[in-house]
Amino acid sequence: MKILVINSGSSSIKYKLFIMPGEHNIAKGIIEHIGEKDSKIKDHYMGLKIVLGKIKHVDAVGHRVVHGAEKFKKPILINASVIRKIRQCCSLAPLHNPANLAGILACKKLLPGIRQIAVFDTAFHQTLPDYAYIYGLPYEYYKRFGVRKYGFHGTSHQYVASEAARRLNKQMSKLKIITCHLGNGCSIAAVEKGRSIDTSMGFTPLEGLIMGTRCGDIDPALVTYIMHKKRLDIFEIDSILNKASGLKGISGISNDMRILESKARLRNKRAKLAVDIFIYRIKKYIGAYTAIMAGCDALIFTGGIGENQTRIRNEILKGIFSHLKKKPKILVIPTDEELMIARQTYKLVKRD
Repeated sequence: MKILVINSGSSSIKYKLFIMPGEHNIAKGIIEHIGEKDSKIKDHYMGLKIVLGKIKHVDAVGHRVVHGAEKFKKPILINASVIRKIRQCCSLAPLHNPANLAGILACKKLLPGIRQIAVFDTAFHQTLPDYAYIYGLPYEYYKRFGVRKYGFHGTSHQYVASEAARRLNKQMSKLKIITCHLGNGCSIAAVEKGRSIDTSMGFTPLEGLIMGTRCGDIDPALVTYIMHKKRLDIFEIDSILNKASGLKGISGISNDMRILESKARLRNKRAKLAVDIFIYRIKKYIGAYTAIMAGCDALIFTGGIGENQTRIRNEILKGIFSHLKKKPKILVIPTDEELMIARQTYKLVKRD
C-alpha cells in the first residue's frame, strides 16, 4: 500500500511516500514559497498538484495536524465532521491548523475517493491525567475556553519511545521512558507504560524548556510588567516571547546551538550563559519526570541538538542519575515523524 504523508505549512508542503507495511520511503520532497509574492504557486492546491504530478499512485494520505484539542485523542479518518472540528481548533493553533486544513482540502479535491487520515501532534499527550494538565487558574477557563496543557511534538515522542522499546527488546507497557526532543523547538515527555503522563510544552509550544527563540517557563506576571515598562501591545509581547527570546534573546547572538557552543568555547559570556541555562532547564525536567515515575528505564535524545551535539548531551547527563541504583539506558534516536504518521495511517486504513 502506498501512503503519502503530507505536512502542510503556511507557505510550504513537505511530503514523503511510503510503501507499507514494509516502511520503504520511495519519494520525498518539499514545495516552498506557496502564496508568497512573485511565487507561481498561489495556494496549497497548486502545490499538491505539483507533488501528485511526481507520484503515480496513492492508496491513502496521512496528514500532520498540529492541534486536535480534546476533540481528537487518536488518528482519525477524515470526513466532513472531522474537517469542521479541525477548523474549530484553529483558534488554538492559528499559525498551523489553517495550513494543515488547506492541505487536507486540496487533497480532497485532487484525490477524490482516496482515504485521508489526520494525525495530531497533541493526541499522544491526551493520556495526561487531569492533575498534570489543569492550570492553577479559575476552572471555568478550562471548561469554557479549553485552557489546559496540551503538549506538542507528540508524534516524535511516540516514535522515539516505541523505537527505544524495540531496541531494548522490551514491551512499552513495562518501561518508564523520558524522551527529549531538542531542536529549535524543544520538549520533554514522561512516557510510562506507553502513555504520555506529562510533557513540558503546554497550552501552546511556548511553555517549558528554553528554546531557540522561545522563552519557556517564566513568571506570568513578567508579561504585564514588560508590557507596561515598554508600552507594548499583545502582538508585540507575543512576538518577543516567541521570536526574540530563548537562546537568541539571552545570547544576543543566535538561536543556533552550534554557533553558541563555538562562541562559548571562545569565552563569550552570554553565549555560555545561554548554553548553561538551556542545559539546566533540561536537567530540571528530567529530574522531575524521574521523580513522578519513580524511576527511569531509558532516556532518549532526538532532534537536531539531541542527535548531533554530543557535548550538550554529556553536560545534561553529568551527575543527573548518580542517586539511582539502577541507571537508565541512554539512547540517541533520530526521530521520524513521517514514518510514524505512515504507520498510524496504514493501521487505520487497514482496519477500516
